[in-house]
Amino acid sequence: MTAARTGRRKPPRAGVPRKLTFDYVSFLLVFLGLPLAIFLIFVISPFVQAVYYSMTNWTGFSPNMDFIGVENFVKLFQDSTFLQAMGNNALLAIVVPLITLTIAMIFASMITVGGPSHGQVRGLRASSFYRVVSFFPYVIPAIVIAILWNMIYTPTGLVNGLLSLVGIDTGQYAWLGDERTAMGATIFVIVWSMVGFYMVLFVAAIKGIPSETLEAARIDGAGRLRTVTSILLPQIRDNVQTAYIYLGILALDAFVYMAGLNATGGPGNSTLVMSQYLFRTAFEKGQFGLASAMGVVLAVLTLLFAAIVIGIFRLIGGKDEGGRA
Repeated sequence: MTAARTGRRKPPRAGVPRKLTFDYVSFLLVFLGLPLAIFLIFVISPFVQAVYYSMTNWTGFSPNMDFIGVENFVKLFQDSTFLQAMGNNALLAIVVPLITLTIAMIFASMITVGGPSHGQVRGLRASSFYRVVSFFPYVIPAIVIAILWNMIYTPTGLVNGLLSLVGIDTGQYAWLGDERTAMGATIFVIVWSMVGFYMVLFVAAIKGIPSETLEAARIDGAGRLRTVTSILLPQIRDNVQTAYIYLGILALDAFVYMAGLNATGGPGNSTLVMSQYLFRTAFEKGQFGLASAMGVVLAVLTLLFAAIVIGIFRLIGGKDEGGRA
């Protein structure tokens, strides 16, 4: 009677099934059923199909195929070229996120807390200009970036030209044509194209930290480096984790950059990645079953990479209040 007088409805008792009204059913169908159906059709179904094809000898251009079990996977791990491509992907997945996120964090710290050491905590003067300039490479399509840097790295390109202006004679060195520099030059291009985006991401995350926290650290005598390592990084740990996973996934693929910079895989396959080898196996050799096996391996490695990164960040950061990792 009290609840009726005050106009408040009693909360449903635990364990009592909710009445299936039209609003409730339509809400489930639109916001749960439809996304789940799209996910099953466009994500899970193609992956299951690829797993099936990976166990056949399908050529891709014929309806005929024979089931051969795990023969394609055995062949893959006996293929030295595929193992080398996998090693190149592993190198990219480790090096590219580390370098990119470190540089992005340095730039983000300069823009947000790298200003005067007295007064209000703020970034460098004209920080908005630096933010726009750093973000500019990200808005250029990856294939355009790869083709441009391919021309810049040529023996008669911009890099050798600039070095000759400062008195360094490179003898028209082919930066992408030497095993010693091909991978390093490729990593530089990927880092250059991605730093701006993650810098803006970190700037947005740092802006969400209460200014009182940064001012208290300054009052306690914390310098800029200590502020970054002890205040900023722990506060934006989730953003760093997400950025590392996304960059690692990009590095495990890297098809567009590699195809534009060194379509053949570089000298001695020094820049060949699994996605390139997959494309070559499918469309040049007509071995779609074997290529599907490469795709399955790449998908599994991507999931493992994400799980490892999440596990490492949990070990480093521990658990927050409330049990959230």
